Amino acid sequence: MLDPRAFRRFQKNRGAVFGTGLVVLLVLFAVIGPMVSGHDPNLSDFTSGRDPSGSIAGPGGRHLLGVDPLLRDSFSRLAHGARISLLVAFFATTLSIVVGAAVGLASGYAEGTRAQSLDTVLMRAVDVGLSFPYLLLVMAIGAAVGETTIVTILMVLGLTSWFGTARIIRSKTIQVRHLDFIMASRALGQSTPAILLRHILPNVAGPLIVIASASVAQMIIAESVLSYLQVGLPPPTATWGRMLLEGQRFYTVAPRLVLAPGVLIFLAVLGFNLLGEGLRDALDPHED
Repeated sequence: MLDPRAFRRFQKNRGAVFGTGLVVLLVLFAVIGPMVSGHDPNLSDFTSGRDPSGSIAGPGGRHLLGVDPLLRDSFSRLAHGARISLLVAFFATTLSIVVGAAVGLASGYAEGTRAQSLDTVLMRAVDVGLSFPYLLLVMAIGAAVGETTIVTILMVLGLTSWFGTARIIRSKTIQVRHLDFIMASRALGQSTPAILLRHILPNVAGPLIVIASASVAQMIIAESVLSYLQVGLPPPTATWGRMLLEGQRFYTVAPRLVLAPGVLIFLAVLGFNLLGEGLRDALDPHED
């Protein structure tokens, strides 16, 4: 089971608390940011989108962070981009964790038994999946899919990122499977699904939580890369990766167009990574 002292250890970890704060701020920005802006992220403002010199309007006035080259409100697009990044990251991570945990549990429980062949087949599939560079695999599948939606993006990300999770959970399952209470459950005639769900899964939940928090950061990067390479969500949908792509031509005259989405991606990844490291330390059973 999860260590009851984990929350106290987590609170003492400054990096974990800082990462949690970043994640909370990011979620709040995604939820209330569009309401604060009051602008349509895809609507050009031809009335106040340019300053007196004819250049695109900078921060201030009706547009808190100015407008982009197409005169769309930057703050609103950043907030909607946060919504998309978090939505894709959370759901893709959930899919990845569910598939990885299922494969890891089945493989680990079958190892060394009469169902050894199941373990062999599943682990060879994992080996093949891990042999491909993750981002290269995601980009190749994204390009093959063609026109994409949020559903196809999260499916691509979720179904190409569970291999490492499966290997870790398999290792943990093998450790737990040989404990006395598992052997007693088998002796009492409990079914394999019941043992996996009631006894083994709760004992591997700690590593799953840590993997999930770190996976969200990986998904945010992957979604941004797909959008930047124009194989993600099509325009005019606001995503951080596409905002980087659209703003890079103007970085010398309006560096905010590149800095704003870049900083948000950095802070989001930093926050979830610090949160994951904090959870790892807090859930470590060898920690005092």
